[in-house]
Amino acid sequence: MSGAHAGAQAPFKDRATAALADKTLKIAIDRTTGNAERKRAAAVAAFPEFEAARARGKAIKDHVIAHLDHYLEQFERNATASGAKVHWAVDDAGARAIVTRICLEAKAKLVTRSKSMLGEEIGLPHALADAGIERVETDLAEHIIQLAGEKPSHIVWPAMHRTREQVAELFKTGHRPPPAAEDPATMVQSARRELRTKFLSADIGISGANFLVADTGATCTVTNEGNAELTTTPPRIHIVTAGIEKIVPSTVHAFALLRLLVRSATGGELTQYTTFHCGPKRPGDADGPEEMHIVLVDNGRTRMLADEFREMLRCIRCGACMNHCVVYRQIGGHAYGGTYPGPMGSVLTPVLDGLAGSRDLPNACTMNGRCAEVCPVGIPLPTLLRAWRIRSWREKLEPGALRVGISLWAMLAKRPALYRLASRTGVRAIRMFGKAGWISRLPLAGGWTAHRDMPRPKGRTFMEQYRAEQAKKGGRP
Repeated sequence: MSGAHAGAQAPFKDRATAALADKTLKIAIDRTTGNAERKRAAAVAAFPEFEAARARGKAIKDHVIAHLDHYLEQFERNATASGAKVHWAVDDAGARAIVTRICLEAKAKLVTRSKSMLGEEIGLPHALADAGIERVETDLAEHIIQLAGEKPSHIVWPAMHRTREQVAELFKTGHRPPPAAEDPATMVQSARRELRTKFLSADIGISGANFLVADTGATCTVTNEGNAELTTTPPRIHIVTAGIEKIVPSTVHAFALLRLLVRSATGGELTQYTTFHCGPKRPGDADGPEEMHIVLVDNGRTRMLADEFREMLRCIRCGACMNHCVVYRQIGGHAYGGTYPGPMGSVLTPVLDGLAGSRDLPNACTMNGRCAEVCPVGIPLPTLLRAWRIRSWREKLEPGALRVGISLWAMLAKRPALYRLASRTGVRAIRMFGKAGWISRLPLAGGWTAHRDMPRPKGRTFMEQYRAEQAKKGGRP
């Protein structure tokens, strides 16, 4: 489970309340998600074939999911033929054990790691610490997170909850010597200086994989900083950790998905570095690791093949759903509590950590559908979140008061005359709490009015207004 090392957490509602009260967090989120939304829109507008590419991407992922066993076996054969060693992990504990065993057998003291949410999912940072192995995060945002002692708050921009001013303070404390100034260029130079010796002295480099290419046995990493190449090339051993759903049939299919991934994630056409790793160093190669290990992780993914969450296996981890999510943009990633935040995290966290402890996440969604609109592989995220709500109801995980409230609403909804009477009464009663067109406090609605005002109703229900408009037009009321 992804929360294996997280320890006890405050309930989701408490985490969300704290996030809503953090004004600096809101500034940081708005800066990043707003920019990401604008860049994605521009990239899609400049790519007339986007919808066709999207349909192809969905078809590729659906085909792979339907034939997952075939492509995984093909990948293992070809990766092994290239000289890599392939390991299979049923769950997060198995994956951690495999990676730490490789590190301990190699007598590794220092490990560099390129950003990998799969590594976070399986609790790898804590496992390495428990084994007495120094871990250095090499992605700039992950470096910030490590200095702050935090978890990523976004799957593409892990430190998006931190403002530039906060990062400057972290670098002053954590870098020796500290940066000479607080402008981005100077701070990046400081991080580069801090990490350079780590790249060159690491015993092992650990990376994730954006794609696993079945017909070549290669793994593909996508970065903008070049840190993945410095993580995977100088050390003697390269370890890849990847979920089994990352498989694609061929390099051609990988590039078809890359066209969607980059535009959806950062609004670019291609990232600065797209690298395919195919086995360890061969005779005559100028550089590369002496050993390459690939750890393929299930951790609940095969269970998803057989249930209503199968379509979630299409996810290519672009982060577009959270950049456009009205809930994520108010509370950020940490409030979600699991490895993966936002809409995609609200689907995946119950799979990884169990529904009983995460049922609040699907219920936090507004069901506005924006996440499904921007998903590059057409995952119906609201439908999947609704499926978790249905399952939670069937398993009687909701509080008793909520179940009673829903039962009362259902009783009213089944009796139109009584429902209309209750609606008319409720609208007129709510108006009594309004002032200057807004309601700042309302009984039984403190969760809303604590952080925003509610528009004061006009005084008539929707059906009353509809009938009045129809009557004006001479239509049937």
